[in-house]
Amino acid sequence: MPAHPIHLLIFGVVLTTAFGCRPDEFVYSDNPVPHYDEISTILVKNYVNRMYIDLIGREPTDTEMDRDVVLLEGDTLSPEVRLAVINTLVSGTDSLDGTTYRTLYYEKLYTDLKARFLEGASDAVLNERYGLARSMAVNDSLNGNWAGYSMNQARAERFLAVLECPVDMELQEIDVREACARMIWNGVYDQINMNSFNFVNATFDDLYQRFPTQAEFDVSYDIIEYNQPSLLFGMSANDKPSYIDAMVWNPEWDEGMVRWQFRSFLARDPSDAEVLEANADFLLNLQTADIQRYILQSDEYAGF
Repeated sequence: MPAHPIHLLIFGVVLTTAFGCRPDEFVYSDNPVPHYDEISTILVKNYVNRMYIDLIGREPTDTEMDRDVVLLEGDTLSPEVRLAVINTLVSGTDSLDGTTYRTLYYEKLYTDLKARFLEGASDAVLNERYGLARSMAVNDSLNGNWAGYSMNQARAERFLAVLECPVDMELQEIDVREACARMIWNGVYDQINMNSFNFVNATFDDLYQRFPTQAEFDVSYDIIEYNQPSLLFGMSANDKPSYIDAMVWNPEWDEGMVRWQFRSFLARDPSDAEVLEANADFLLNLQTADIQRYILQSDEYAGF
């Protein structure tokens, strides 16, 4: 009579117990358990210091360092506690000498955008250009040159729009897409990238981290140089402002923002999977902080 399966099971358990046999253990080498409790305080302090510099443009005070290190180590460097520290720097409203973390964060983002698009042009330079354009507009109005007044007043307003970016972003009157458009649509960017040939190549490189294909360049050049109506990324454009709209209102702009942040914080390009994951949060409200949270929570950024 053949043995019943349950009898075999019981027999196997008896043998295991009697002779000390143990079932095989499987080790998954690609899924290590992180030992965050073994990470030194020095590494944690380096992580905190780097976050402060990258997000608000300064090192933490001794009080801030002690507070955040205790917080991080107290919760064994969990993703949740890392996110709490990041959120404090991005949106904290505690007043520090009259300035909040949130304000410092948007001022740093504004500085980073100027470095990306305007070669770090100072506010003093932008204010000087604004004042000059405004003065020319006033003179034109006094002389009855209304065409000149309209042109110079528009130039002045574009400089002013760049200067207002940090406050407008903090108040959520604009998102980072509009801030990028302002960085491109002003006289400083035009001077850096003189003529239509350079302007087209620069906008593709600055926004997408690549140069245009020949077909993209031909269409873009005709739009800017000749005001020739064309389709660019599925949008109609016939002048420089509508060209800029087409450049920032498309999915490649979203990917370009993710790539910019990875290059800034990790000095490398993201994988396709990382682009998709980082974009998933970013596209909800177009806040650069959503990409930064994704990166700054990682062990790679923290150096753990």
